[in-house]
Amino acid sequence: MDALGNIEIKVEGFVGARKVSPAVVDIDEIKEVLSQASALLFPECKRAQRPLISYELVDGSVIHRFRTVMQSVIGFGAVLSQINAQGQIDFLHERSAIAIEKLQQLALEKDYQITISAHESQLRIDRTTHFQRNAKLWVDAEFYLYGELTNAGGKSNPNIHLDTEEYGSLRIATNKDYLKGEDKNLLYRKFGVRVLGKQNIQTFEMDRTSLSFIDLFDYDTEYSESYLDGLMKKSASAWRDVTNADDWLDEIRGGVHV
Repeated sequence: MDALGNIEIKVEGFVGARKVSPAVVDIDEIKEVLSQASALLFPECKRAQRPLISYELVDGSVIHRFRTVMQSVIGFGAVLSQINAQGQIDFLHERSAIAIEKLQQLALEKDYQITISAHESQLRIDRTTHFQRNAKLWVDAEFYLYGELTNAGGKSNPNIHLDTEEYGSLRIATNKDYLKGEDKNLLYRKFGVRVLGKQNIQTFEMDRTSLSFIDLFDYDTEYSESYLDGLMKKSASAWRDVTNADDWLDEIRGGVHV
């Protein structure tokens, strides 16, 4: 059996005149902290791929205690040390960075002091800290995503849910008129979806919380060599003046890739 360790998120402050404790914290705040745990610890893993994370709510202000395999706890402790050393979160995986940002937002809104602890490392978040991603590193980009459409609708914020192999389930903001105008059943069918979103110009990660719908199209999951050949012939004229493809791509990318 794997050795286990603890990760704690301690919340200190006041609710009105009363010191914060499990008895006076609203369930929505507890849910907000809980929802960030797996993103902090296992940002790249689907539920079936990651180890079990158990949970305990403890007095002492409010302590959210998560228990999982020790190897992951040690690794997360190293991440906390690196955040402290750099004073920023731009190097984190997109899901982990968003989780830290949401805890920072909670600290600002409630004037809380939030301390994350793992394997002798700590990160303190309060109204004096500014753990937010650098907006200059995130630019508008288009993405082509492929998967099964598992949900569509929403009263005030219409969206579709696309279950992808690469990113897991993605929530994509969608125009209500588009969904209303579709005369065929979209659910549980495989589609390609063209979306607009934010992309990090350093890590090339996609911000999964920023996705908005552009277009939906059918696609065939079977490899077709004739179809690929057709696309290459169709695009050949656009490459007629390119003498060195690698140099041209490097120039287009601004020299980031080498």
